[in-house]
Amino acid sequence: MRPPAPCSSQRQTDDRQLHRPPGPCRQPPRPDPVRGPGPGRHGRHRAGHHRGAGRSEADARQQAFSPDTYGTQEFPRIRDAVIERAVPATDLAAAIAADQDAAIAEYGTPASTGAIMMVTVTGTAGEPRAGVYPLTVEGLPDDLRIRVQTGPAINGTDLRDAPGDIAFGAFKNQIEYQDAGSGINRAMAAEVLAVIDTAALAGKQVTVTGAFRLINPANWLITPVAMEVQ
Repeated sequence: MRPPAPCSSQRQTDDRQLHRPPGPCRQPPRPDPVRGPGPGRHGRHRAGHHRGAGRSEADARQQAFSPDTYGTQEFPRIRDAVIERAVPATDLAAAIAADQDAAIAEYGTPASTGAIMMVTVTGTAGEPRAGVYPLTVEGLPDDLRIRVQTGPAINGTDLRDAPGDIAFGAFKNQIEYQDAGSGINRAMAAEVLAVIDTAALAGKQVTVTGAFRLINPANWLITPVAMEVQ
């Protein structure tokens, strides 16, 4: 066993001046040859940092927004709400012509651009353009143009805005808010339009229940939530 290292000359001098016997010197701690140096404060911090980073990345993946999952969850209640509030086209057209603001208050859902109106209509489908069919409907003014979109691309956020309770503040940003509308549209298409031969509707009588954004009262572009072909 190695003898302890001698004290420094300064320590010995101080002991003699104080008339006390030289005290033992403090030896620096030696690392354990088996265990090695223990993790220092910085080592523990780094380990904890990496564990936290891993959890954050996993949480971010779990919380990533899925428009299609959202649309599948939300569409059934939106469909039911639109069907419940839908007004026959002849009645809705008359109400809008008489007093548009009153018609919106009674039948519509206010939105940032226009109001969302719920309607049900039966008519004969004309020749489509990019998946959008014009409908000829008895009992409506000749200058009222009614169309229904059948895809493959369903545009707009009419279904998202129809219930009035899907707000921008519930989403991370404008992109997610827009994607939510697209996810709802795709869920509708999968449930409503996928079972219909939407390429062969011309000349057939169809009954459509859906929503449209009231911007031009003489031009309704309906996004369906239910559709029957005779």
